Amino acid sequence: MSHALIKIICNFARNYHWDSMKKTSLFADSEGKRVTCRDCKEKSCAAAVLNLNEINLINDNRTETTFRKGDIILHEGTMISHIIYLKSGLVKEYIKSGSEKEQILQIVKKYSYLGLPSLFGDRVNNYSYAALEDIKVCYIDLNVFNSLIKKNGNFAYEILVSVSRDSLNNFHRFMSQAKKKTYGRVADALLYFSRIIYESQEFEIPFTRQEFAELIGIARESSARVLAKFKEEGILDLDGRKIRIIKPELLRQISKNG
Repeated sequence: MSHALIKIICNFARNYHWDSMKKTSLFADSEGKRVTCRDCKEKSCAAAVLNLNEINLINDNRTETTFRKGDIILHEGTMISHIIYLKSGLVKEYIKSGSEKEQILQIVKKYSYLGLPSLFGDRVNNYSYAALEDIKVCYIDLNVFNSLIKKNGNFAYEILVSVSRDSLNNFHRFMSQAKKKTYGRVADALLYFSRIIYESQEFEIPFTRQEFAELIGIARESSARVLAKFKEEGILDLDGRKIRIIKPELLRQISKNG
């Protein structure tokens, strides 16, 4: 299934209401109305294919909470007890061993599940997750989530699509970075934010210059120097963390040539 088709299905599901399902509500929306999973417009692609009874089951076995920017959501090395669904905001996935620097693996967008690779591995979380902005998440009972994977093939397929897509994106990004020098790596990172994260040529980098450098595996001074050079050459407009890509074709050419 193509990424474009998946987005169409998900957008439809987030605006579709199973009106025939009558259920006591648990959480309030922005207008103060109490809502259930069936009314949620922030469903994942996987949840969109569940039937009414399965949605009902999740609704009875989940809790919703918020995290502030900078909060740690999951720690590397902890046991997985719940599946965490990111309803809004951005999260960084990273690893850190002892006194070593952080290695940011990817930025996770809303409508994603955190820690899925570990769920199908050794049940010990292999990554840490931290909020890059104020976020909202749902904790889903692990046994309920696993039962849906086993019983609903369409649900399992969408989870597999999600895991595979993230794995391939990260693989190609890391392989690309390994072959490139500083200018190519910075260009890659800017295109990553523009194409994958924000889907816009105007965006704000959601973390510090140090974290930006850690994402692409170079020194902070080097990344700052390249960003300044790109601004000087009119490739982008830079105002603090706010970036507007002016010459996307030139940036893609720099990324391609490394």
